[in-house]
Amino acid sequence: MLLSCSNRAVMPSLPRSLPRLCVALGFPTVAQLMRAAEREYKDGNAFLEVRLDYLSNPGSGLGFIEEFRRRYPDSYLLATCRHKLNSGGFPGSIDRQLELLRDAAGAGATALDIEIESAEKAVPAVSALRQSAPVVVSYHNFKNTPPLEPIRKRIAKVPADVYKVISTATKPSDNLRMMEFAREGIGSTPLVAFAMSEMGVPTRVLATAAGCVYSYAAPDAGDGTAPGQISAKVMRGLYRCEKLKRQSKIYGVIADPVAHSKSPLIHNRAFQSRRIDAVYLPFLIPSAQLSDWMKTAAALPACGFSVTIPHKQRILRHLDVVEPIAKRIGAVNTVWRKGQKWRGTNTDVDGVLRPLSRHLNLRGASVLIAGYGGAARAAGMALSDAGSSVTVTGRNLAGARSLARVVRGKAVSLEDSGKGQYDVLVHATPVGMSPKSNDCLFPDRVPADLVLDMVYNPHETVLLKCAAAQGATVIHGSEMLLEQAARQFEIWTGESAPRAVMAAALAG
Repeated sequence: MLLSCSNRAVMPSLPRSLPRLCVALGFPTVAQLMRAAEREYKDGNAFLEVRLDYLSNPGSGLGFIEEFRRRYPDSYLLATCRHKLNSGGFPGSIDRQLELLRDAAGAGATALDIEIESAEKAVPAVSALRQSAPVVVSYHNFKNTPPLEPIRKRIAKVPADVYKVISTATKPSDNLRMMEFAREGIGSTPLVAFAMSEMGVPTRVLATAAGCVYSYAAPDAGDGTAPGQISAKVMRGLYRCEKLKRQSKIYGVIADPVAHSKSPLIHNRAFQSRRIDAVYLPFLIPSAQLSDWMKTAAALPACGFSVTIPHKQRILRHLDVVEPIAKRIGAVNTVWRKGQKWRGTNTDVDGVLRPLSRHLNLRGASVLIAGYGGAARAAGMALSDAGSSVTVTGRNLAGARSLARVVRGKAVSLEDSGKGQYDVLVHATPVGMSPKSNDCLFPDRVPADLVLDMVYNPHETVLLKCAAAQGATVIHGSEMLLEQAARQFEIWTGESAPRAVMAAALAG
């Protein structure tokens, strides 16, 4: 035991070399735990959380800790035994909980995590526990993000080596409040703070950039231990969470749903290729929360973002400047901040015209557009301006007629459109998009010689399979996605888009 000049014991502290990403491992058996831990360690993840409370016999985790540290002495293990009453799996007494954590330290655990509900009932015991290993006192809220100041005061009453405050994001501004909380900290004690849920994913990625000592990830093989956890491979490789700084620029895509989006793959690889200190994140934004998002985006601050379903038309009322082409289309898919003003444009035009132009002369071509939303409006306007003869169809004939008037075309019912024949079909609806990938607007006959499906997930939609089977030329949605994304990149950065890198990221 190290002694200070006053002969008082010096309590252990977190290693300075502690990685900034902790992979949470929760498995029912030691064998499963060992396999997952070794896989993560060999993939470069040396900091692992061992959830003793997930094990059918929590005490068996002590042998795992000892053996794993023997095999991999440069690893870091955080032992956690959360009580069943506090959203964990341990059913025993608080005394037994503390005993297991103390024994975990003796077995070689680098640090120990105990939830505030148990800690505040045994403050002297937690203080004694800190003599064995650094202690993380943690707060979790699996329902929402409540006012954070009372939580700060509550948790600070229990001395600890690290404080962890985790909430659940139910609206965009919850993420902002948690980020601000992380930046402010709790005195001089290291802090971990972010929000759970799919909506809270950005806070996990940005946690260390906001000043947190580390963040959490799920293992590549196996489920995470909390809502919204994403794999360490994605956290480190795609988002480069360990390298982000407070001044790193923030971009993203707003959508509902958003988990399927390939845009983070494209733009993050592009930023890395051009050595731009920026990150592109998925922001889950329900329709009713667009106003809340705009306030959050300004305060984060976000430098720009992509816009997709269901926000392409609603976003216009929230922008200070809308470029003429987007104003004519009545839909925006690209937003950026310049001179304290939100500006918007529509790069779907590039996404439609460039791929189609590689196959035919659009002037005079007959084009059938399926859909009448934001993407369909962009396609219709662009093709009309290019001199194509545009026909609009969809499940709602009134919606098709409304768009047809705007693009100086005509409208037909979905049934009648299937009886005709067109040079081009542009499919601009979410029908056939994952997870409902078996759906198709034209299951019997695809009425065109060239088919562009804006759906890019899955890559081979039912529509494209049917079209190819009929001998039609097909253009995958990924081609459109790539072209519109390249234009977005150029708008945001002022640099030429690394198209080859972006295409490889999308294909991989």
